[in-house]
Amino acid sequence: MYKLLNRLPFFYGWTVLFAAGSSMVVRNSAASLTLAVFIFPMSEDLGWSRTLIAGAASLGGLVATVASPVVGWALDRYGARVILTGSVLILGLSTVSLAWATVPIAFYLAYGLGRVIFSSPLNIGPSVVVSRWFVRRRGLATGFLFLSHSLGMITFPLIAGLVIKYRGWEDAWIVLGVLVWILALGPVSMLVRQTPEEVGLLPDGDPPKPQAGGAETSAVTEEQNWTLREAARTPTLWLLAMATGSLFLLQSGTNIHQGAYFLDQGLGVGVSAATLSLNAVFTGVGSIFWGWLVDRVPVRFTYAGVALMMAVALILFPMADTTVEALIVASIFGAAVGGILVVPVVAYADYFGRRSLSAIRGVTEPFVSLGQAIGALFSGIVYDVTGSYKDAFLVLSILGFATIAMLLATRAPVRERQGIQIG
Repeated sequence: MYKLLNRLPFFYGWTVLFAAGSSMVVRNSAASLTLAVFIFPMSEDLGWSRTLIAGAASLGGLVATVASPVVGWALDRYGARVILTGSVLILGLSTVSLAWATVPIAFYLAYGLGRVIFSSPLNIGPSVVVSRWFVRRRGLATGFLFLSHSLGMITFPLIAGLVIKYRGWEDAWIVLGVLVWILALGPVSMLVRQTPEEVGLLPDGDPPKPQAGGAETSAVTEEQNWTLREAARTPTLWLLAMATGSLFLLQSGTNIHQGAYFLDQGLGVGVSAATLSLNAVFTGVGSIFWGWLVDRVPVRFTYAGVALMMAVALILFPMADTTVEALIVASIFGAAVGGILVVPVVAYADYFGRRSLSAIRGVTEPFVSLGQAIGALFSGIVYDVTGSYKDAFLVLSILGFATIAMLLATRAPVRERQGIQIG
């Protein structure tokens, strides 16, 4: 098999990227934009508040904070192919079961489980395996990976909306669950490999470097590889984790309520759906742009630019009361979301290397899950108390500007003989 992969007319890493991307597409069955399509019909049909429905996403996020370190360990122990295959099977089952979740406890169990899969194995696994297959082109490859996620962000809410319109929200959950299995189960179970070295290749498809005496070595031997214990001793790890959690709090507090917000603005179902679609489209555009940029600009400056764009978008949301304004602000916010998906993934790999990346991502991902849990619940509570999302957007924008300062304070970790410091 190794000889076959070496004879392919293209680098096998692109095949791994495709397979990992299929899992990123289907994880959107539990995404906030997909749930946003269901909030209005489910609340009307079942008499549930928006806070109750959004709370299921928060519960899943909280559980994911506990699950992520275990998932990081399992990815190193059992390999990405096994973990991703099991995750796709479970996600499809939990999504289908939502068709019968007509009491809150059943809804929380089913959607919460899907949200754990979304936030943990189907977030850490695909990005880690792509970061291991690419080094020089890591930003661009990660951008394409999250372009796959944005394709799911576009298609899954649209499919859900169409099925809800003609068949009802129960059948919509069934359709999404079956799509999870159809689109991703084959690719992740057959094509994913843990590292290029596992199949006799090198990252980016690079040839071995000839050395003195006829020996050959990898083109990436200069890459530093930190253990989890070493990384945990650096302020860089925790600054990056806290900033990322903060930005995902902004993302969840906005995305999951965006559709309902524009309906409250009196812009109609068509405009509301269009803003969700544009959000997803520009998340894909942003993924490629920020992935391209982070390969060329120091990661802390790139990431601060992402935070600035997101904070500005949140200032604009309360001002958007026409169709054009709603479409513009949703597009800006979507582009920023593309950045928070791509840039931290690249940062962790660039700063700490490939060897212990799963474990490192496992202990930092709870900040993301916690941020998503708090954001979804925060905006729902503000709406239920005040009857508007505008105060929520104001608070979230302030948090976004504070995060910029945190990101600018982040430095690449540097090893010294007597310890570890930030250089």
